[in-house]
Amino acid sequence: MGLFGGQMANVVEWQEYRDDIIFWKWKNDEIKKGSRLVIRPGQDAIFMYNGKVEGVFRDEGSFDIESDIIPFLSTLKGFKFGFNSGIRAEVLFINTKEFTVKWGTKNAVNLPAPGLPGGLPIRAFGTFACRVSDHMALIDKVAGIKEQYAVDDVKERVLSGLDPLLMKWISREGKDMFNLQANASDIGRGICTDLDMEMRKFGIAITGFSIQSVSYPEGVQKMITKAASHSMVGDMGRYQQMAMTDAMARGGAGGRMAADMAGMQMGMMMGRQMAEQMGQTGWAGQPGGQMGNGQKPNFCPNCGTKTGGANFCPNCGQKL
Repeated sequence: MGLFGGQMANVVEWQEYRDDIIFWKWKNDEIKKGSRLVIRPGQDAIFMYNGKVEGVFRDEGSFDIESDIIPFLSTLKGFKFGFNSGIRAEVLFINTKEFTVKWGTKNAVNLPAPGLPGGLPIRAFGTFACRVSDHMALIDKVAGIKEQYAVDDVKERVLSGLDPLLMKWISREGKDMFNLQANASDIGRGICTDLDMEMRKFGIAITGFSIQSVSYPEGVQKMITKAASHSMVGDMGRYQQMAMTDAMARGGAGGRMAADMAGMQMGMMMGRQMAEQMGQTGWAGQPGGQMGNGQKPNFCPNCGTKTGGANFCPNCGQKL
């Protein structure tokens, strides 16, 4: 190795100081004799020489480049280190872990909706998961011109094509435009499939996509809330009965208030029943059961027998 071999040797490694970096390129003038390659858990190392991939190493550990690495490189198998010579090579470190990324629509997405010529504007938020799937595609499309590649770069590419996918899958799966959350799982799976197909061209797999919330314009949201409250009116009687029963069971001021409400409700029901009976019998509340306009009642106020317009009841003789 020579007297100065230890001083010339390199340690080729990636000490990850950020957890959002997908790949990082180690570059130096030369890899010297006696240098070592260090691969940490969750990393792959790719040797590149003159822009060409020479070998991919996935096992973690510390390796002597001359004895453990060079024999496995494509065109450098017979390379011999000299005292002053080294390999002018690059080493690309790949982060193999899966990343979870938050996303949100930059602008409102106008979804086609009946009765709305301009569409229904919505915003959506959620997460997606991604990881490196193809080293060669990543090198060919991205790593050849970049020193490093971060999660934000993937996010930017995903968001650039997200709006049309939201429109496509919401229109297909979201039958109720005002209740998109109910179909969020199906919509998310469809978007994930399309995004994965597109991003694999760059060596990145989209392994999951979820929609966590959908927001509407303020006016539309008020309409949705109002419609939801109106849907309770059909069963409001049962709701009031349950509320009063619960309050009376607790007693106190709440119980007294509930009892008063119950009394008022019973009074209203009795009044309604009396009005219906009077409408059926033709009563006007006049003494003797006579109508206010001088006409004979249709039914006897004493026994309820139909009178047929007579002056006396044919059943009990009551004067009409």
